[in-house]
Amino acid sequence: MREAEDGSALTDVTDHGGSDAALPLPEAPTHPERTATTRVPLGRWGVWRTSHADTPPAFVRRLERLGFGTLWIGGSPGAGLEDVERALEATERLTIATGVVNIWNSPAERVAESFQRIETRFPGRFVLGIGAGHPETTGEYRTPYQAIVAYLDRLDELGIPKHRRMLAALGPRMLRLAGERSAGAHPYFTTPEHTRFARQELGAGPLLAPEHKVVISTDADGARSIARPAVERYLALDNYRANLVRTGFDEQSLEHGGTDAVVDALALQRDPASVAARLRKHFDAGADHVAVQPLPMRSEPASALAALEALAPQLGL
Repeated sequence: MREAEDGSALTDVTDHGGSDAALPLPEAPTHPERTATTRVPLGRWGVWRTSHADTPPAFVRRLERLGFGTLWIGGSPGAGLEDVERALEATERLTIATGVVNIWNSPAERVAESFQRIETRFPGRFVLGIGAGHPETTGEYRTPYQAIVAYLDRLDELGIPKHRRMLAALGPRMLRLAGERSAGAHPYFTTPEHTRFARQELGAGPLLAPEHKVVISTDADGARSIARPAVERYLALDNYRANLVRTGFDEQSLEHGGTDAVVDALALQRDPASVAARLRKHFDAGADHVAVQPLPMRSEPASALAALEALAPQLGL
């Protein structure tokens, strides 16, 4: 299922105690059968934000008014999904997705209970993204594929619909599993080259929603200094390194925090028009949706919004 653009940008609006509340939202698409058994529309563009960053209600409302379709809450949000519920409370129709819940520290039973609670209050607006994390950061880590299969089996038993969940997936087996057992894949720390590979593995039907980091700045050195810490962090994790090599990066280029070319590919920099043009390459490669992550990862809400407000018109919002 491909989602069309569904919003237009609003400009020069600042939230001072809810001062933008009276402004009209972009025209909403019609989804007359948004239920627990139907796939939630992500829209064409989303925003990825770690759960460890400050994401107040005014920030989430502004994303909705800018026309973004989905807010992805990453950084392994807890099984109670309180961050998800707060974001839904602050908005009228924005889809909220987890990017992703870590299966090792979030029991399926607790997650399912939270899903049902949220579904009762906000039917059809939440997508449960799950993933197996990283052996470097998870003490209980074992074979991720079998662990994910077992977790999905339990979600099935607990009544969480296939089309309301997505998988963090990079390699071919996990991508195929995402297509078979969920609405699709949410690859993280990737490039359009991986998106092309992922679409080939998924086939034509399942959703493909990659994340990509951005720094909006015409100061090349300054932008790269912001981008590099985030890139270095993930290059230290074996599964991301292996995936980058699989999609064409030279192993040596990933050493010592990555070359400038590696940093520039994984965290897009420059002016809004240039960054938007490169983000669109994901769609050329087969993506349905792209989740944009402004850097720094734990930036202040005002800083992240400034980047997104500059970028939104170039994205057609």
